[in-house]
Amino acid sequence: MKVINQFSAQAAMDGDGVNIRRVADFTRTQFDPFLMLDEIKSDDEQDFIGGFPPHPHRGIETFTYIRKGGFEHRDQMGNVKAIRATDVQWMSTGYGVVHSEMPLADAADGLHGFQIWVNMPAKDKLRPAIYQDSTQVRNPEMSNDTGATLRALAGDWQFVGGQSISAPIQGLAGEALIADLMLAPKGSAQLSLSHREYAGLYIYRGSLHTADNKYGEGEYLIVDSQILLSLQSGETSAGVLLFAGQPIRETIVHMGPFVMNTQAEIQQAIVDYQVGRLGSINPN
Repeated sequence: MKVINQFSAQAAMDGDGVNIRRVADFTRTQFDPFLMLDEIKSDDEQDFIGGFPPHPHRGIETFTYIRKGGFEHRDQMGNVKAIRATDVQWMSTGYGVVHSEMPLADAADGLHGFQIWVNMPAKDKLRPAIYQDSTQVRNPEMSNDTGATLRALAGDWQFVGGQSISAPIQGLAGEALIADLMLAPKGSAQLSLSHREYAGLYIYRGSLHTADNKYGEGEYLIVDSQILLSLQSGETSAGVLLFAGQPIRETIVHMGPFVMNTQAEIQQAIVDYQVGRLGSINPN
């Protein structure tokens, strides 16, 4: 594994007072085609009870993955879904989505989840929205004999020398791939991501060890996709989100929930939302 750049997740607040850890780059777009990763991880409901009341998006794809607890999702397309542990949800927002994400009443033992933003190419930013989740089809898993289990969340994945598994959700912008790699103490895994130009990983539990370095919880690493990805945990178990994709390489303009290509397009998104062109959520 060759680390090209290293980032630390920063404490932030979003929605109605939800405490998160965030890694984002809307300026240099070093994570292209990815834009942002938010992590919610707390056993104290005061950190997340306010949830995310109705809000819009345009020009991005939001990918939500829950490891513990859950949210109820509602949107203007009429989708009402409980997204629980091991579930993922993908919204290719295109022209626009208005949605809310509120903690489930029966998720009393804390919440741990992620929302990942993927950029959309300019040609797709105004097409109709697409919604999909994995609540009816379990995300597949595979294990090796060195203490690693990988859960495919988006796209196709395999260990070196192993068989490929396919997540139910396919076709993300930028040919993006997402997986959850779980390592037992002193566990290891090897993956080849050379079929994608971009590769990165986020450590959400434990640590990863190389011959020269140790990387801990809350670290996001951009790695060389053309070099074999060899991951090794330490004395305790580790959890890592894996990312791969093809850079879109377009200039973007970001304002809150909108990511477009020009300032004029941002202003139009604001107007369209304010006058109701993105729709509204049915409270029932």
